Amino acid sequence: MTADDPAGEPTPQQWPSNARRNISVYGPVGLYSVGVGAITPVVPLTATSLGASVALAAVTVGLSGLGTIAGDVPAAALVSRFGDRIVLLCAAAVSAVSLAICAVTPQWWLLAAAMFVNGLSAAVFNQARQSYLIGVTPPARRATALSVFGGTNRIGLLVGPFLGAVAITAGGIRAPFWVALVCTVLAAIITIAAVPIHQGLTQKTSTTVRPLQFVVQHRQVFLTLGLGVLLLGAARAVRVTALPLWSEHIGMSAGTTSVVFGFAGLVESSLFYPAGRLMDRVGRLWVAVPSTLVLAGGLVFLPLTHSLGALLVCALVIGLGNGVGAGIVMTIGADAAPADEMNRFIGIWRMMTDTGVAIGPFLVTFGTALAGLAWGIVTGGSAGLAAALIFACWLPRWSPYARSPRRSPGSG
Repeated sequence: MTADDPAGEPTPQQWPSNARRNISVYGPVGLYSVGVGAITPVVPLTATSLGASVALAAVTVGLSGLGTIAGDVPAAALVSRFGDRIVLLCAAAVSAVSLAICAVTPQWWLLAAAMFVNGLSAAVFNQARQSYLIGVTPPARRATALSVFGGTNRIGLLVGPFLGAVAITAGGIRAPFWVALVCTVLAAIITIAAVPIHQGLTQKTSTTVRPLQFVVQHRQVFLTLGLGVLLLGAARAVRVTALPLWSEHIGMSAGTTSVVFGFAGLVESSLFYPAGRLMDRVGRLWVAVPSTLVLAGGLVFLPLTHSLGALLVCALVIGLGNGVGAGIVMTIGADAAPADEMNRFIGIWRMMTDTGVAIGPFLVTFGTALAGLAWGIVTGGSAGLAAALIFACWLPRWSPYARSPRRSPGSG
């Protein structure tokens, strides 16, 4: 991708029409995310209804994340070998089967296994969409396209719980799994009907380098910017844990906490497009560092809030930072990836991000065990501060893909 002219205009083969592109890429992403959002609140409740303890219910939730981490690297190999479209359809089929099992199984362990498989499918699904989008997007528009990708995912996660709540009212606690299944099938149907012939990054890799050797070859990127996105993933996960825990700690009801979450989610979902445009205009550094600092700062100052108003302001600040940073991880990864091993690089990149997401709640647990909840939240927020420092040190000040005078050190 780095060989493309960042400022050049795409050909029709490189950049499908807006309507076709939006349907074929963002439609499946949005629908799949709605399904994920619908089932997320009910997975632990379903586990306990099947006889699992609270600890085992938490394990059931965690298995989905572990499945995603385990599937990131194999997903890249599958996309390179078979193409993003066929891989996406297979992932949707596997996901639909796992969701059907979750909806009908009478056994806790089978629910847990199905959630692990669903996590694997999610890794493959997201890799296929990201691969396609990078392949058909000219570098000069990459950040905008990937920010919309991330924003569409967040909108789906925001809408999903509301559909899940309606489904529970009509059909019981397992009804959201059927909602997710329907969303997954619709995503597959849109893919069949609307994906353009051009398949993005579907060519086989040009080298036979083994995975470990590949990581060693690109260790400088993985140990710098890769560590940064891992820490950013951890900070993003911390916000999901920290806000409800602190809200309960200062005496807020569950309903009030949900409203605060909702407002923060609305802020996040409204900022992804201008953030992407800004990255394409002035470069990645000028969005990555401020957005990460705002997210981390909101988390660090969260323990200082003791009223609803202060909690809401802090939640909105966290939402602002997270919303402006939508798509930044995918964009940095796409910029850093070697052109002949794009899928393999992105698979490892996604694994690092997902690992950070899995680690985040444990940072809160560790800090809380040592010095209380406030210090646990600060510990988690510190991961974001560290990520901002890494970005400030290693992200290029002048992006080769930006269109403003900042794009090269010899101009502006």
